[in-house]
Amino acid sequence: MEYVLTVNSLYKSYGNFKALGGLNMRVPKGAIYGLIGKNGAGKTTLIRIICGLQNPSLGCYTLYGIGSHSSKIVKARRRMGAVVETPSIYLDMSAEENLKEQYRVLGLPSFEGINELLELVGLESTGKKKAKNFSLGMRQRLGIAIALCGDPDFLVLDEPVNGLDPQGIVEIRELILRLNREKNITVLISSHILSELSKLATHYGFIDGGRMIKELSAEELDAACRKCMRIEVTNAPALARVLDGMGVEYKILSETEADVFAKLNVTVLTNALTAEDCELVSVTERDESLESYYINLVGGN
Repeated sequence: MEYVLTVNSLYKSYGNFKALGGLNMRVPKGAIYGLIGKNGAGKTTLIRIICGLQNPSLGCYTLYGIGSHSSKIVKARRRMGAVVETPSIYLDMSAEENLKEQYRVLGLPSFEGINELLELVGLESTGKKKAKNFSLGMRQRLGIAIALCGDPDFLVLDEPVNGLDPQGIVEIRELILRLNREKNITVLISSHILSELSKLATHYGFIDGGRMIKELSAEELDAACRKCMRIEVTNAPALARVLDGMGVEYKILSETEADVFAKLNVTVLTNALTAEDCELVSVTERDESLESYYINLVGGN
């Protein structure tokens, strides 16, 4: 598998505070990689380091196979676009003027492609309207357009839907999917809104305490978050005996509850439980969400 970004034993300390503690990471080419972690886990520190805004204390990373200690890393970063924390836009300029200014910063020879960028992010009709009069969602889309100047093939987004209303969230989601599918742009995205991230990501990295504790694909996550039947009874040991007899996989949760990873005939189950002097109280279908998987992985609420 080809990787756009690899991170190897990365450390970053601020005085006595260790923001990153030996983090490892692999972002496959063509992926939408969801970086998940609570506040203070090290997500933004990691993003700032790979964007060249900070230097690591120890460790290294590679972009397109070029090591962070190489003089060629600057050239590799030209293939990146990023929105870190908040979009870097000029509020007294229009969307078009913001893009022209970014073209000048990058030293691009002409303004060719600006209209296409504005159309791509849905800002082609804003005219001379200044960015300070944009909604939060429009500013975020403008920030992404600025990050796309120079035609990068790796886009890094730090909390791109933070503070947006539902419509703004949908617009950003559709834009990211379009960039990935139509433009073949690899995307690294951190977000606290895990339900939204689950609609986007093809790969996940779970970070806690400055360390990567789990990396997996969306397919592997789906397999881990299996659907099950939550069964409540009056006597869980009796239920276990019945399920053992049926040869199905299950997990006892308490003295009265269990998760069963198979479809069961409720009538057959009820009759078998009755023979064990156990009453069936309820049966509900469940599947583990990304949020609950994350909580179970790192602990806490």
